[in-house]
Amino acid sequence: MLQRARHAFGLLLAPLRRALHYATCGSRRRGLAGLALLAALGAGGGFLYAWSGLVSIAASSGHWPVTAWFLHFSMRSAVRTQSLGIKVPPLDDAKLILKGAGHFENGCSPCHGAPGQPRALIARQMVPEPPELAPRMSRWEPEELFWIVRNGIKFSAMPAWPAPGREDEVWAVVAFLRQLPKLDAEGYRELAYGPGALAIDGGPPDHLRPLSEPLGPVLANCVRCHGKDGNGRGEGAFPRLAGQNEAYLLASLRAYAAGERHSGIMQPIAAGLDEDSMRRLASHYAALPGSGSRAPVEKPEVLRRGQATAMQGHYEQGAPSCADCHGPDRTERNPLYPEIAGQYADYLALQLELFKSGTRGGTAYAHIMHSAARRLTAEQILEVANFYASLKPQADADEATTSAGNPPQAQ
Repeated sequence: MLQRARHAFGLLLAPLRRALHYATCGSRRRGLAGLALLAALGAGGGFLYAWSGLVSIAASSGHWPVTAWFLHFSMRSAVRTQSLGIKVPPLDDAKLILKGAGHFENGCSPCHGAPGQPRALIARQMVPEPPELAPRMSRWEPEELFWIVRNGIKFSAMPAWPAPGREDEVWAVVAFLRQLPKLDAEGYRELAYGPGALAIDGGPPDHLRPLSEPLGPVLANCVRCHGKDGNGRGEGAFPRLAGQNEAYLLASLRAYAAGERHSGIMQPIAAGLDEDSMRRLASHYAALPGSGSRAPVEKPEVLRRGQATAMQGHYEQGAPSCADCHGPDRTERNPLYPEIAGQYADYLALQLELFKSGTRGGTAYAHIMHSAARRLTAEQILEVANFYASLKPQADADEATTSAGNPPQAQ
């Protein structure tokens, strides 16, 4: 210990000796040397104070007011500057708000609280203390909120987004945060948990009651977004899982848990599941009947072009047909290829765009979709998504062979 102290003092005295040497070489140099000496003394004193172990790093001691002010001032300035140039998309989409609400309940409310539910006691012992967000939303621009949610804040407990490439999810949280000040407890619970979340009898809502032990508590968390029937909430905010291939569902959960499929919403949830829970969830949703309801499509020509792309591909673009892997028909296919007939158009289009940009992972066959999606234009992606959304889940062979001039009618 004594040798370490002597070595530390030696390092500190070296600049002081140099400063004293320059102090003998003229008035200008003496002035500069004096400043250098003061700076060295200040730095040396700070180092010795930290080395001594007398600095209080206990959260229980809090911050000095000047320290809290400086940290907050630095944070505000950094966010304001580093968010310059971020382009804000439309944030009034109900599906975007719904998706953000689902994540907020899981990932944000334990520290920041929510309408009708206070911040957790443990979170209130952090330094700095996580603030209640609703009263502070007016102080931040959307691009600043986006920067904070995506990057997190150093010297605080605010983490960065777990999947930095999923800007669509970050914007969903921002869209919800912009609505947060307008919500009361009932409005918040309806967004975060779905209609009927407030039980009339005063007991827990249906979706929080044990459904089939030991899966019940896990499944209760899933149904908040994917619905009790597995057909998703919000017409595209969340995908339909009902009737999906069991092998594909299990492989997707494993990919989320391993960080191979990127989502700041799903990765933390899947990472908390054991293998048995994943298998039970996959089996549960695969056994549910797919919904026969389909979103209406106003322009039949969109369906015709989408069907042509899905069934034939685009030779001149090098784009393969979708039908060989995804149907719609009952031909036996690789169980790790998902069923997409009857899936929401917005969800399908988003997945294709993510594949196209290279930010969508998944099973061992994800690389096939990276190549295929890059060969489609944005317009063709929307057309294909609308075509598959217009089909019944687990469509039969008759629907698969419908001619391009007479596409299946959406209902």
